[in-house]
Amino acid sequence: MEDQGPSFSNQLLSILLSSFTGSFDLENVIVIGIIFILLLLSGVVSASEIAFFSLTQLQLDGLKRGDNRKNRLILLLLEKPKRLMATIMIANIIINVAIVILSSLLILNFIGGAASSLSVIIIEIVVLSTLILLFGEIIPKIYATNHNMNIARLMSKTLFFAQQLLYPLSSLLVNSSNIVDRRIAHKIHNLTMDELSEALDLTESNSDTPNEERKILKGIIKFGDIAVREIMKPRIDVTAINDNASFHDLLEIINESGYSRIPIFNENLDNVTGILYIKDLIPHIHQTEDFSWQHLQRPAFFVPEYKRINDLLQEFQAKKIHLAIVVDEYGGTSGIVTLEDILEEIVGEINDEFDNEVDEIHHSKIDDNTYIFEGKTLINDFCKVIGVDDRIFQEIKGESDTLAGLVLELAGRIPETNEQFTFGNYTFKPDIVDKRSIKRIKVIINEINKEE
Repeated sequence: MEDQGPSFSNQLLSILLSSFTGSFDLENVIVIGIIFILLLLSGVVSASEIAFFSLTQLQLDGLKRGDNRKNRLILLLLEKPKRLMATIMIANIIINVAIVILSSLLILNFIGGAASSLSVIIIEIVVLSTLILLFGEIIPKIYATNHNMNIARLMSKTLFFAQQLLYPLSSLLVNSSNIVDRRIAHKIHNLTMDELSEALDLTESNSDTPNEERKILKGIIKFGDIAVREIMKPRIDVTAINDNASFHDLLEIINESGYSRIPIFNENLDNVTGILYIKDLIPHIHQTEDFSWQHLQRPAFFVPEYKRINDLLQEFQAKKIHLAIVVDEYGGTSGIVTLEDILEEIVGEINDEFDNEVDEIHHSKIDDNTYIFEGKTLINDFCKVIGVDDRIFQEIKGESDTLAGLVLELAGRIPETNEQFTFGNYTFKPDIVDKRSIKRIKVIINEINKEE
């Protein structure tokens, strides 16, 4: 067969050889040695990424039991995994950039002015990329997968030092990633919740699922979006006891309220000192009037108004408590929230033998389209009663959480009695108003879109 000429590999080799004009002088040898060391460091740093983040819970437990400096450093580094990952990434980038720069200088020294652009591109991209991927990434990570503990111990001191050295850069990277994560997570969360809610609404008419079960499913879907202030009992309705009350007065308040846990305050409700558990008081029920009951109170648990109730539920479970004091941004008491309040967001109203149903719901139904609500009724509870999603009032309610606050947002002032305010399909008519607040509100639902 006729010879078609030299192969591509032979042409490539001849180009490289023809371009070579340098010599292995001391300067080039030193640069090659530095590149070799940097390539080794790149491999070790890449291996440490796999080593630290592949440690099993069993291995971590073993580190906690072993009392030595390296174990403590590994655990300390893993306490902030994002910062550790950022440190490893920045260190790897710096090392690889240094390898590329030194390699470029070395190539120019060897092939000099005879170098064609093709020669430089081939050597830098093909050869150098292969070396970095093979010896700086692939082989070290494969090795680290099977020897993660050894690599973690080997690199613990180095990475701890690097974390301190690169702290400004790693902080910038971590903070930037946190902002992006929050925005993406918020969008994904809202999208998912909306889609689930809409899907549940679409299947209601054709579903065999009982109505109560659908309500529970809706409660679960909305659970993560509800803040504590939306379900708390406001301070005006909180039963609390002054810590200078007599034992006789204490027993009277307990008998009248029927509560199993009561906040204790000093001077005013903004200074809550603890929670009195009635079960702690039972063994002392026959004590005399001068009995010092104050030592029976337990520490109070305080939460901010805007804490999500799914997070609060986890804290209640972890701390094994049932009641928290809700505080505003200034540290004043806004109200209280209980475990029962949180569970009611999923399963609906929970009434025990002490609950008065009328007092708890704060409303009466005149006909299918007309209701009377107390002004202090929470918007969340109002929407449950009329069977709508509370998000329809999100844009107009502002900072208000009660039906009276919603009407005040619509009016922009204290309204007159029987003055009407309409939003969407709902007409709000203040029924009882004093100089400072709206006591009772009539709500009329328009027939047109009542099914909304």
